[in-house]
Amino acid sequence: MTTATLTSKGQITIPAKVREALGVNTGDRVEFVEVAPGRFEFIVAAQPVTALKGMFGKPRKAVSIEDMNAAIARRGAAAK
Repeated sequence: MTTATLTSKGQITIPAKVREALGVNTGDRVEFVEVAPGRFEFIVAAQPVTALKGMFGKPRKAVSIEDMNAAIARRGAAAK
């Protein structure tokens, strides 16, 4: 088992063995996801946004910027 110690500033150093296994480097972002009360998963958030391309398939209908702006204006007016 690999352990780390929490500093007075609330920081920990991730052990080298764990960093290597996760493939994290200096500057990479990580997330802590609560999976059960008091239990968290440590997830590397290092994927570029381009990795999301194609996730939802092709749109059924192309929408112009003008159409988007009009829809936003309608919703904004209805919210008042």
